Amino acid sequence: MGEALINAQRGGQWQAFSAGSHPEKAVNPNALAVLAETGIQHKGTPQHINEYIGQDFDLVITVCDHAAEVCPVWPGQGRREHVSFPDPANATGTPEEVLAVYRQVRDDMVRRVLPLLDTIADERM
Repeated sequence: MGEALINAQRGGQWQAFSAGSHPEKAVNPNALAVLAETGIQHKGTPQHINEYIGQDFDLVITVCDHAAEVCPVWPGQGRREHVSFPDPANATGTPEEVLAVYRQVRDDMVRRVLPLLDTIADERM
């Protein structure tokens, strides 16, 4: 969700790429559904972090919740920031309760990650 949100809402300043140490075969349909609620049609596919080895990034943001999983370590160049979110894929309950968790994570990403990007962009000026 982070990649899609950043590219949709800060695409003029930032280009986001998402990767994980244990990516799924496809983007979770619940993530796609809650992104679509905000008008974002995401067509990305999950990538393994190894696909980006050797590339340098200006900024690397890890978003995994340490209580739920181990964050991958980026060995390349780039400023590193961590903003922890629970993994909504671990949500349980009715379909609507699970979607509510995805919505909460989506909204928290907007409230926490986008302002971080704005602050970093301002620092660079």
